[in-house]
Amino acid sequence: MIWATLKSLLSRKLRLVLSGLAVVLGVMFVSGAFVLTDTLQRSFDNLFATVYSTTDVQVNQKSKLGEAYDGEDTAGDGIAPDVVAKVAQVPGVAKATGVVSSDGARMIGPNGKVVTTWGPPRLGNNWIDGDPLVSLREGRAPQNADEIVINGTLAQETGYKVGQQASVLTLQPKKTFTIVGIAEYSGGRDSLGGVLQIYFHESVASELMLGKPGVFSNIDVKASPGTGVEQVRDNVAKVIGDGLEVKTGKELAAAQTKEFDEGLGFFNNILLGFAGVALFVGIFLILNTFSIIVAQRTRELALMRAIGASRKQMITSVMVEALVIGVLASALGLLAGIGVGAGLAKLFGSFGSDSLRIASVGVPAAAVISSFVVGMLVTLVAALLPALRASRIAPVAAMQEAATPDRPLTRLTVTGAVVGAVGGTLLGLGLDNGELWFILGGVLISFIGVALLTPLLARPVVGLIGRLFSWSVPGKLGRLNSGRNPRRTAITAAALMVGIALITGVNTILASADKSLHGFAQTQVKADLFISGDQMNERPPTFDPAVVDRIGAIPGVSSVSAEYWDAAQVNGNDRGVVAVTDLAAMATMVGLKPAAGSLGRLGPEQAVIDEENAKEQNLTVGSTVKAQFARGGEHTLTIVGIYAKSDIFRGYVLSPSVIPDMRIPQPSMAYLTVADGTPVADVRKQVDALLADSPEVSVASTEEFVDGQVAQFDTVLLMVQILLALAVLIAVLGIVNTLALSVLERTRELGLLRAIGLGRAQTMRMVTVEAVVISVFGALLGVAVGTGLGAAVVKALEGDGIREFALPWSAMGIYLALGAVIGVIAAVAPAIRAARTNVLTAIAYE
Repeated sequence: MIWATLKSLLSRKLRLVLSGLAVVLGVMFVSGAFVLTDTLQRSFDNLFATVYSTTDVQVNQKSKLGEAYDGEDTAGDGIAPDVVAKVAQVPGVAKATGVVSSDGARMIGPNGKVVTTWGPPRLGNNWIDGDPLVSLREGRAPQNADEIVINGTLAQETGYKVGQQASVLTLQPKKTFTIVGIAEYSGGRDSLGGVLQIYFHESVASELMLGKPGVFSNIDVKASPGTGVEQVRDNVAKVIGDGLEVKTGKELAAAQTKEFDEGLGFFNNILLGFAGVALFVGIFLILNTFSIIVAQRTRELALMRAIGASRKQMITSVMVEALVIGVLASALGLLAGIGVGAGLAKLFGSFGSDSLRIASVGVPAAAVISSFVVGMLVTLVAALLPALRASRIAPVAAMQEAATPDRPLTRLTVTGAVVGAVGGTLLGLGLDNGELWFILGGVLISFIGVALLTPLLARPVVGLIGRLFSWSVPGKLGRLNSGRNPRRTAITAAALMVGIALITGVNTILASADKSLHGFAQTQVKADLFISGDQMNERPPTFDPAVVDRIGAIPGVSSVSAEYWDAAQVNGNDRGVVAVTDLAAMATMVGLKPAAGSLGRLGPEQAVIDEENAKEQNLTVGSTVKAQFARGGEHTLTIVGIYAKSDIFRGYVLSPSVIPDMRIPQPSMAYLTVADGTPVADVRKQVDALLADSPEVSVASTEEFVDGQVAQFDTVLLMVQILLALAVLIAVLGIVNTLALSVLERTRELGLLRAIGLGRAQTMRMVTVEAVVISVFGALLGVAVGTGLGAAVVKALEGDGIREFALPWSAMGIYLALGAVIGVIAAVAPAIRAARTNVLTAIAYE
């Protein structure tokens, strides 16, 4: 029996390729994700090992905000020079060097814009002669306060040469320096991991980057020859204060690697999630393929039953065929994934010249195991139902001229309704409680429920869609063909439904968020102008605090308030907090309403909080909280007001008295109103002039500001569409596969149609109409289901401010049009095959 199965499989090579292609693509995504993340992980392991290769021991500040900020360059008040001297006297220490290194040195390019990065920091350091990791490629070291050295990547990005002048933003307003040198790193690299680095003279480095003269962010310790680095670490730890920590270079590299691996693991999970969607869609394709194959082989399988094959042998026959396809597809998918992972890793490393040297491509065990387990499991699960159906074929079917008729849809419809209800319940519970696994499970089960219900909808909806193409005989035939087998049509359409439903759902959520934000701006925001910038990495764009006072002095400006954001520990818990220069003005401009106390201008050590957090933390007007920032001592803040729930603000709003202790004591945003009768455009020009030295930010109207915030959604949507494109591609293959097998199944029918006068062009049109109808049906289902999923998420997000529901009409129209285009593309090969059918051979076909 097994030998007969393998012979049957090898005799239908096209069927083998078509049914396995979906698994190949899905497995490619899985193995590619593992190969990519493994390669990047080893690349960054090598990078961090290089960064700390010359570090024996390092002394860092312990963050006052908890372990999450330990070792950060802006984590504290700085290390005093006497501590460096003290460490230098420790037994086993050959040399102790104070180092200034902090993110936030932003160079302004020749075009007047700040040079940005795709993630790596923009470090400002003090130049240290004799550093074995860094050397001069050109020029000399800085000798005065107005001289700097830049690394090779920054020189390449800006085009600056030695001897030119360049402006730099730090914790102080824009300053102009002369570039006296260009640095490189061990191995002749332009940078380490794409970091943009500026080296200042030691006389100004700490004041510019740490906000305090004469201090350091860490101490590099060189061990004496013959002394172990662990011994030096322990010796140093005994003499330094409690606010510092000591680690070896290996420990620092391991800590950096661990932190990166956590972020990379999250990225890997996202890729695997989209791979799961692709494989889920692939199940529909394989299920449909095997269902059609079983239907085509009804007489063959019945003959086997007639000559003694048992039901168990029939199931084994189909499952062996699925197993062979699964193994071959998994192997091909693994190989394709290795290529894709290697290519993406190389692309990743190409950002920023030679910023990251990509490690040799490796194939982790997880990639191999997951590829075969997932590929084979998906194929076997998808083939199980057709296998059971094959086992139920009666021997008498061997004497029938036609395949068995389609069965009633009652049981399938009831099952689909129950499964859909379970999925909807899980989804609702997940959205209500914020449980990710409930949400994912609810979406998955809901899709299965809709897929089971799809055959009930197939015949009437497909018939309605098909009427658009029924103006000719081929169109009528194509419409009838697409509706003759609702199960087959439904499964084919369901594959396309999944991808388009997810894209539509995301689009619906983002469109609703867009409408909600614009609604807030129109009804609650009273500010005339906003000052802000686009945040490209962890550090927000900022501007000179003195600009706020100058804006307030512009004739016609009635109020202005600046906003400073930071992390803090409030009563021992990590919180995001905002300090504002004028709470009363800000409350008016963003529509904050007092629920208790006052929202007037805050005095020293005062704060307000929203009513929801106040209730959770058992705070009332007059309560005090302990707040610790990155710098300075602990603040005791008095709650002087509680504001009503707002769609714009939530949490603590603090007095300006805490600003000096924030990690970035510069405003990231400001709002202002213009007095009646004063042209806003005139004020805007004057504000623009004041921001000339702060190119990271710009002034915008309320509408422009909201549009800028919403524009970030476009990036999210684009990424989702790119990652879901594979699922859509598999759905296209599903339509091609269904039509190709259907053409084979209807060989005699096509021959008869050709014999009574249907031309080749008409035959192609008939098959194309069938494909377009099925594809548009799938797209229509996807748009409908996606809209429902999006509406459910929007409803759940009402408490987070998304209160307006909006449909992305233009996108929905594009997806439906895309469905028609997909149908035309998918029909090309099957239509040509159908048109080439030899009439005499087809009529004689058995």
